[in-house]
Amino acid sequence: MMVRITLVGATGWVGKALVAAITTAGDLTLAAAVARSAAGRDAGEAAGLDPVGVRIVATLDEALEAPSDVVVDYSKPNVVKGHVLAALAAGRHVVVGTSGLGADDYAEIHDAAVTLGRGVVAAGNFSITATLLRRFTLEAAKYVADVEIIDYASAKKPDTPSGTARELAEMLAAVRQAPTSKPVAELSGLPATRGAAVGQPTPVQVHSLRLPSFVLSCEAVFGAPDERLTIRHDAGSSALPYVAGTLLAARKVGTRSGLTRGLDALLD
Repeated sequence: MMVRITLVGATGWVGKALVAAITTAGDLTLAAAVARSAAGRDAGEAAGLDPVGVRIVATLDEALEAPSDVVVDYSKPNVVKGHVLAALAAGRHVVVGTSGLGADDYAEIHDAAVTLGRGVVAAGNFSITATLLRRFTLEAAKYVADVEIIDYASAKKPDTPSGTARELAEMLAAVRQAPTSKPVAELSGLPATRGAAVGQPTPVQVHSLRLPSFVLSCEAVFGAPDERLTIRHDAGSSALPYVAGTLLAARKVGTRSGLTRGLDALLD
């Protein structure tokens, strides 16, 4: 069955790669595209391709006037939650590739999706190898109590931590053992240098670096007496790693109800 996709953020780094992938896939079609800066242009031309016959519009509300099955959102952290709720209300399933949402946001999205009988797949990182980072880290947490996360990204990245690190920390916090490190509340000096406590019920300390030369890296560091384990994912400069996972989610999201965090369930 052909899956009709509304793409939000069609001229972004991942969005351009998705336009190319969607328009060449035999089971997917680009129904609408959103990018305020390129409104009125053909989505293919704006992505550096041949014309595809889809005119970019400035807002999601305009895009939702065209029939579609799935909204794929690669927009901005400050608008993505509103986009997801609007898409669900319009009867669409949603794939969320934009970072910046927290646990409370996702809880609201899940409730809305269940009420409306729609599916949402959201991942801080749609890369298959980033998904394996999370899987291996959650497995290690069963055996090693102490773990912290280091989040690396470019100097221009607007949100902190990255979606990859935040999602990993929230999932670790739900399953990890009690750490042996001294609680932040008991520290002297500058306690903020210990990073941010993310997740519940046992928060994980996350440290974000924002420097030139990094694209996106995430590192889970486990410590035990006389030994350490580091599990790390590094992204390159191409958007290609995120395309396959996003399209997998677009193909599968219509079979689900409520919120699915990450690609793990889809890979299995």
